[in-house]
Amino acid sequence: MVRSAVSALLILLGCLLVPVSVLTVWVQGIVLDTDRYVATVAPLASDPAIQESVVDHVGDAVDLRHNSRKITSDVADWLRDQGLPPRAADTIEGLAPQLDAALDQAVRKVAKHIVHTDEFAAVWTGANRAAHAAVVHALTGEGHGPVGVRGDTVTLNVGAAVEKAKLQLVNAGFPSAADIPDIHRRTILFHSEQLDRVKRAVRLLDLVGNWLPTLTIALGATGVLLARGRRRALVGAALGAAAASLALALALTVARRYCLDHVPPGVLSRAAASALFDTVVRFLRVTVLTVLVLSAVVAAGAYLAGPGRLPRALRAAAEHAADSAAHWGAARGMHPGRAGVWTADHRRELTVAALSTPAVVFALWNHPTVLTVLFLVLVLLTALAVIALLAATGRTGAEGRDRLRG
Repeated sequence: MVRSAVSALLILLGCLLVPVSVLTVWVQGIVLDTDRYVATVAPLASDPAIQESVVDHVGDAVDLRHNSRKITSDVADWLRDQGLPPRAADTIEGLAPQLDAALDQAVRKVAKHIVHTDEFAAVWTGANRAAHAAVVHALTGEGHGPVGVRGDTVTLNVGAAVEKAKLQLVNAGFPSAADIPDIHRRTILFHSEQLDRVKRAVRLLDLVGNWLPTLTIALGATGVLLARGRRRALVGAALGAAAASLALALALTVARRYCLDHVPPGVLSRAAASALFDTVVRFLRVTVLTVLVLSAVVAAGAYLAGPGRLPRALRAAAEHAADSAAHWGAARGMHPGRAGVWTADHRRELTVAALSTPAVVFALWNHPTVLTVLFLVLVLLTALAVIALLAATGRTGAEGRDRLRG
């Protein structure tokens, strides 16, 4: 009784820790891995919604109105000195608003050209690589560089893009753009009173990230080993892990809606905010789906190994197919010799090895995905089929020798 209770408790704890373990893998795999972080945010450079948002913010940051007024005022003063009537000079000086519109249009045109070039993609990637440490500091409450955290607000410095726009404006024939002062404008990406809690959670996930996934697996495995019905316990543990993964997927959906609803109006369009959120959590979603599929595969495998009517029928059909193939090959002179007999004698050990190998490979695989799980399942099924076929040929050969002796 006590043994069963302890087993159930350990399995329950393991299932409850599955979502937290997945989050720690995501935090360490994206936040602390520069290459994967850069690979994650690189596609945003070509996302239309993000590009339009950059154009808007660069246009707002590069304010040339003071230059237009200065230009028209200087021209009007020079014409007055040349004898132009005061009314005509005043009319020219009043053209500043029209020049404002022209300059604003020029700024947006240059900004659009910048964000649609391969050069911008390279600049974007390089800047994000350099800012990786800043992102780490931001999530731990110490914002530096392009990305930062101030109070309950996450900000992004668009100064680099503004400087590039200034340079291209000068090259495009607007020398007065060179007088624009250096700008370190910070755009608000996200604002929430819960940000402090998020930062504390990220720091905690970072601290436990090295051992929590291992602890989760150890708890579940120990619970299964302590259970009286291990196969049934394995099915329950796998289904529990799948349910926990589904709960985390639902939480991500809720978090997405919450984040999008709290993006300050006028800062990012909903499309740009959606692209940003979906890109950042893409690998988290992949991990959740991977754990879900893996859990389903383990549960299905443990069930099919059981004594139920359907598992017995499927195993009998597989054995019949292997025997038919062995007889077909024997009738055509195909004999594996001692390999078949040895496989038939050691089939249990070979099956255990075939089951253990994909598990070890999956554990050592760097950032596995659903395709990894499906690939390993395919390899496992192939190995089991080969073992069954060789064992069947061994049985067929033994039967043939017995008939000859008889």
